[in-house]
Amino acid sequence: AMNGNRPIVEFMTFNFSLVGIDQIINNAAKIRQMSGGQFNCPIVFRGPTASAGQLAATHSQAFESWFANTPGLKVVVPSNPADAKGLLKSAIRDDDPVIFMESEQMYGDKAEVPEGEYLIPLGVADIKRKGSDVTVVSFGKIIKEAYAAAEQLSQEGIECEIIDLRTVRPMDHKSILDSVKKTNRLVILEEAWPFGNVATEITYQVQSQVFDYLDAPIVKINTADTPAPYSPVLLAEWLPSKEDVISAVKKVMYRQA
Repeated sequence: AMNGNRPIVEFMTFNFSLVGIDQIINNAAKIRQMSGGQFNCPIVFRGPTASAGQLAATHSQAFESWFANTPGLKVVVPSNPADAKGLLKSAIRDDDPVIFMESEQMYGDKAEVPEGEYLIPLGVADIKRKGSDVTVVSFGKIIKEAYAAAEQLSQEGIECEIIDLRTVRPMDHKSILDSVKKTNRLVILEEAWPFGNVATEITYQVQSQVFDYLDAPIVKINTADTPAPYSPVLLAEWLPSKEDVISAVKKVMYRQA
């Protein structure tokens, strides 16, 4: 990459990226700054993130917040085929290293994809569903639980606005803040451990910039604070679900039984 190529590294799963994390964080992410701008590193690291069924503790981890904590890296997490195409093409053309995190459980998903040259700029979120009552922010495959919850909640007269981050770093704070100003409530859904994650950063940004607009405390939904289990019964309890989103939305709406 430093010699002018644009390589794409495929990890099979980001759990294996830990073997090369020193070169990602201490070389690729820092070389532009350390060289005083003489070198850039237009490289894409891609592969699956988070859980993918019965893969147990060492192959079910979400590393978005790990890499997003590193200045010099961009972190992209698509949730559907069209976004995956537009974001990946933009990632390859970007002059900085990009972490492109997918889900192997979505590799079989089918949807319309624009033909020809199609680019989605990095750092721009997308409002997937308009709503007036609660803002729900998510990204990656787990956002499907938000869609399912929103459909059920709509039948009860609660309309959720769903924001797909698409890019974790740089993060589109403006889209989130503008939505919260409208709905006055925020639920964040993320498939990651609860300590120090992307949802934590969003929570800080919202409370520090639009606190007076909030009509309820922010609620974030994460996995259980344990390594991922192998048992499918335990895994279902470990992962965030549609029911978790419904409960969180009703909590911020003060509609719990």
